[in-house]
Amino acid sequence: MEIEVNIQYADPLVAGKAGDIDASTWRQWFSHWVELLNPELSPIQTYALSLRLTDDAEIRHFNSTYRSYDRPTDVLAFAALETPTADTSSPVQWQTDPVELGDIIISLETALRQAPEHQHSPEQELAWLASHGLLHLLGWDHPDAASLEQMLKQQENLLTSMNII
Repeated sequence: MEIEVNIQYADPLVAGKAGDIDASTWRQWFSHWVELLNPELSPIQTYALSLRLTDDAEIRHFNSTYRSYDRPTDVLAFAALETPTADTSSPVQWQTDPVELGDIIISLETALRQAPEHQHSPEQELAWLASHGLLHLLGWDHPDAASLEQMLKQQENLLTSMNII
C-alpha cells in the first residue's frame, strides 16, 4: 500500500509553526494509518491526499464558503470519493493513477491554541487532527454521539499505533 501526500503551507510563517513535523513525518503517519485502516478502494491500493496547513483566517474562509460557518475551526476535510466504494469502470486509470482521497486543511493557530486544553503536545494535536481528517476522507462521520465516540476511539488507535499518544 502506498500513499502520496501533497503538503502545502499557507505561507512561510505557517510553515515555521509546524515545529518538528516535516514532510517525511506527515507521509509516515498517513502511510501507516492508511495501511492500518486498509480501505481497499483500489485494486492497486495506491492513494493520494493533500494536506494544507494554514492559519485561522484562511480556514475561516473555507469554513464559511463550504460549510456556512463563519468562524475558524481546527480541521476541515473534503473527500474526493462520494461513496465508500470506488468506481473501477476505468481500469487503465486505476492501473496508473492513485486514488485521490481528498484534502485535509488544518489551522495551526487553532491546533496550537487547543493542544494544552486537550493535554496534547503540539505534535500530538496535529496528529490528532490529521487522523480525524483522514477518517473523514475515508467515509467516517459523526452525526451523533455514538458515531463520534467510535471515530474518536479510532483516532486514538491510530495515534497509539505510532506511539504518538
